[in-house]
Amino acid sequence: MSSTLAPKKPDWNKRIERTISLGERHPGTAEVLNFYRRILELQKQIYECVASLPALSRDGPFCERLDADAALQQLPALLSLVQKNGPSKLAQEAADFSRASPEECRQVLEVFLETQDADDAGPYAFFARVLFQPLAEYLAATPAAMLTGFSGMVCPVCGAKPQVAVLRPEGDGGKRFLVCSFCMTEWEFRRILCPMCGEEDYAKLPRYNAEGISAVRVEACETCHYYLKSVDLTVDGLAVPVVDEVATAALDVWAMEYGFRKISRNLMGF
Repeated sequence: MSSTLAPKKPDWNKRIERTISLGERHPGTAEVLNFYRRILELQKQIYECVASLPALSRDGPFCERLDADAALQQLPALLSLVQKNGPSKLAQEAADFSRASPEECRQVLEVFLETQDADDAGPYAFFARVLFQPLAEYLAATPAAMLTGFSGMVCPVCGAKPQVAVLRPEGDGGKRFLVCSFCMTEWEFRRILCPMCGEEDYAKLPRYNAEGISAVRVEACETCHYYLKSVDLTVDGLAVPVVDEVATAALDVWAMEYGFRKISRNLMGF
């Protein structure tokens, strides 16, 4: 299997605009997408702030190059945003976290960075992920982060698991890429291959669509019982994979009801 890394700088405005258009098109998702839009707006500010500062270190493991001090500076703004606009449970977590000491806040951030799996990063992992993701995207988008000849099932830049697959138009069909759940790097990946266990038998890799959601589907594996969603840009060229993936939580509910477990939950917890 050969893969080609395709790093690119994030288009924050495109993501933000997509939350608005999908919320208008699918009123049932409007509440979560409105909250996600506010999170994206804050992440855009964090990214732009980091981009205006001296370059981050290129030495050492990826997560060790992320600046915890920069994340801590943005934490009060995030906690305030979540308390005002987040779902009740998350708003309460933000209120609880706001009472933590600076040392406790730093510990939460450090535990997140030490944990390879964001789903297992412990209490308040949502806040750490929101704060560090723009920093990770900035590092991943720099020329120093580019790799060639990569072949693997986890991100070639930061080592995180994939969040979503995307089919990009090529010739008469589409080429499959995986999108990292942390730094959002994309890398090419075989069409018929489970990114969790490596299953190659087409008959054991079912794909499921929902009525009214033509561009997004569930790609499951009956061997390991994991799944991820795929966004088909040959069907909807305006789709933004990380946003459309959040907007189709109904597919996640369906997949879990049938006994599948998601490879990596998205930022909104689906």
